[in-house]
Amino acid sequence: MRKKVLGLTAAAMLVAAPAMAQEVPQATAPSYNCDFMPSCEVAPGMYGKMGTPVSSKFKLSIGGFVKLDYAYNSVNLGQSGSLAPGTGAIPKAGSTAAQKDQSIFTARQSRFWLKVDGPTFLGAKTGALIEADFYGDPSAANESPQLRMRQAWGSIDWANTGVLFGQAYDIFGPMVANTIDFRQGSSFGTPNNPRVPQLRLTQKVNLDPDNAIKLVIGVQDPNQDSNNNATIAATSTGSAGFSNTIGAAVNVAGQAMLVSKALGVGPGFYGLSMNSLTAGFFGLYGSQKGSLSGNGNHSIDSWGYGFYTFVPVLRSQDGKSRAMTLSLEAQAYMAANMPFNFATASAFVGPNGNQAAAKGYGLGAQVIFYPIQDLGISAGYLRRNAYNYASYNTTNTTNYQKYNQNIFANVSYDLNAAVRVAVEYEYLNTHYGNVTPVATTTSSVLDSAAGSGSCNIARLAAYYFF
Repeated sequence: MRKKVLGLTAAAMLVAAPAMAQEVPQATAPSYNCDFMPSCEVAPGMYGKMGTPVSSKFKLSIGGFVKLDYAYNSVNLGQSGSLAPGTGAIPKAGSTAAQKDQSIFTARQSRFWLKVDGPTFLGAKTGALIEADFYGDPSAANESPQLRMRQAWGSIDWANTGVLFGQAYDIFGPMVANTIDFRQGSSFGTPNNPRVPQLRLTQKVNLDPDNAIKLVIGVQDPNQDSNNNATIAATSTGSAGFSNTIGAAVNVAGQAMLVSKALGVGPGFYGLSMNSLTAGFFGLYGSQKGSLSGNGNHSIDSWGYGFYTFVPVLRSQDGKSRAMTLSLEAQAYMAANMPFNFATASAFVGPNGNQAAAKGYGLGAQVIFYPIQDLGISAGYLRRNAYNYASYNTTNTTNYQKYNQNIFANVSYDLNAAVRVAVEYEYLNTHYGNVTPVATTTSSVLDSAAGSGSCNIARLAAYYFF
């Protein structure tokens, strides 16, 4: 009996052998399963065979890009010199920093995101996005970047109505300068930052099949302008010193835009989107009550309003191709006490005991041209200006920024669907008012010569989009 069982088992194995052989891939060299143990095989590459499954109870997608930047600056812009200064301030002529140039390599502008498509709700689509980069500590060395949350929001979207809650871009200032520079003109007339916690409602009103009105209204965290933080001593530029010891109202922001298909579509930011003709207005209002040095407990308002437009001058032939397309984008605004998103350089003007909101305005215009599908050319002019210089010329407001300018031009080329290379030139210029003497290496430099600063920047970048 035992011999029969062994014989049947051997016969079964012989029959199954061909099938088993078909399931196991044949290799001429030894292979290893390195999916979850990459150290098991070094060759042909440390990461050559890594693969980890991603799963969620909802549909989950991953994206982002790797970005390597090299920047040469004709003056020293400090530890974050791979991008334009967030304050907009260029070192004054004759200063020590202005007499040094700078070269920086960095990959901290790389970012990644997770996007979720969730279940429906009362006929609406739901979703969420979390995005991060590596600018958590701008003062850290480029070799030691820190993770930073950029965006984290959930959304509920019907056909014409949408609700967004979480951290997203400020509603004020729709234009984003199409620069390789990670700052993207935010302190030079296109205040497209910061990303702040908010609750936003978007409503589309269809006028006809080709035209619609897009309305956006939202409430945003007033902490974006530091007015909810602990008391800070006032500075000469008025960029701090207003603490919210009584309480704060949220900032309210909105947009009203006409969106039309009449001119077709043209390339938008980075050429990654194709946008229709858009024109309209945007604004923001907030009011904080606190104790400002010598001012007592009274409110100082933050407000701004502006006009924005995007025009497809040369339309895409099929709505997808970028070949022989040209777009014009422009924006102008007026603002007060809005340094939190760089719309104004300062928060306050006037002497202690009688300070008021610092006013300023900004404007920007740019063109994006694609002669062929893979080659993009952009150029633009941006400017942020203080309003009414006389109001800034007080004893405690020295070296204020009268105006900032940014002139840029760049060229990008897509080697394939993932790899892009780009070069850029930027000219940054800041003019100061009510200047004080600047430390110089030569005693012949006059205060008037130290009333401005400029920087020429050459930038190279390589991207891998995924």
